[in-house]
Amino acid sequence: MPVPATELARLFQLDTLRPETRDQLAREAMVSDYQRGENVFEAGDLDDDTVYLLDGELKCNYPDGRSVSHIASAPHGRYSLNDAIPRRFTAKVVSGKARVMRLDRRYLEKLITWDQLSRDENYRHFGGAPGGNNWVFRLLRAPAFARLPTGNIEKMFQMFEPVTVKPSEIVMREGDAPDYFYVVREGTASVSKYLDGAPQVVAYLREGDTFGEDALLSNLPRNATVRMMQGGQLMRLSREAFEAVLKPPMLSWVLPAEAARLVHAGAALLDVRMPEEHAQRAIDGSVNVPLYRLREDVANVLPSGSRVIVYCNTGERSAAAAFVLKRLGYEVSALHGGLGAMLRLLAANTPA
Repeated sequence: MPVPATELARLFQLDTLRPETRDQLAREAMVSDYQRGENVFEAGDLDDDTVYLLDGELKCNYPDGRSVSHIASAPHGRYSLNDAIPRRFTAKVVSGKARVMRLDRRYLEKLITWDQLSRDENYRHFGGAPGGNNWVFRLLRAPAFARLPTGNIEKMFQMFEPVTVKPSEIVMREGDAPDYFYVVREGTASVSKYLDGAPQVVAYLREGDTFGEDALLSNLPRNATVRMMQGGQLMRLSREAFEAVLKPPMLSWVLPAEAARLVHAGAALLDVRMPEEHAQRAIDGSVNVPLYRLREDVANVLPSGSRVIVYCNTGERSAAAAFVLKRLGYEVSALHGGLGAMLRLLAANTPA
């Protein structure tokens, strides 16, 4: 159910945002209706939402017996419900019905931070024209940036270098050494790879899309060619800036013992080495999709949204694969130490 941006303007913290930022949040908001006696959430719940009560009344019941009312029409109703995680109380509807809005907590925090930073008169990357900041909204919404600490946002924008590009200009070539991470600010681009002996377009990029991170994460040559279709502007980070600001929070690593536990609980084990490597030696139960074919083929073996543990020989290719998979909507971690570490664990747990 959509929510008007004007509704957000009366809520605390959201009332200080620029209209275009509120418009973006209104598009992202999830609004639900509840009936009397239903719980909006319960004490102990773990979730990723900032919750506002738009209409109705809730009773906030604490485990120790305390109870507090939260009424949408009251002065305190413009504040979100307590954001402590796990939830400290159960929020039960006591009015005839209630309307509740949820916003992704991390995304909200990132947009508030960017909205405030971009008000500085020395800020270089604010677009004053209509739609001029859509690239920022898409960039901060990307799944791969979900773990980016809010404090890194300021560093990232400070380090961005704008680059003007022309139609048909090649920004990077397959096989080149990695140098920059890019974000499309204006324009569109095509991504092509040599597959089965011939170049093939495998993706298209638009404002807010990123490219170039795979090679920086894996320390391998570029695995695709990016050619501009329309002229426009790119934002880029040098390799050094990328490794300082973006690389650490982009990756989630698990040790072999934790990986084994997750696989036992149902996570898929994905080998991103070449088929020849997988055939020679692999972890039992793993599926193989080589890194260079990951975007094209992974959906054929793993449904989007799956929990995935990805591995290679050492962890280098796994780092790039984890980032790609996050962008495709997977919940993914890379195996620390790679295949060798897992095989050592399995050998240690095998009876002599």
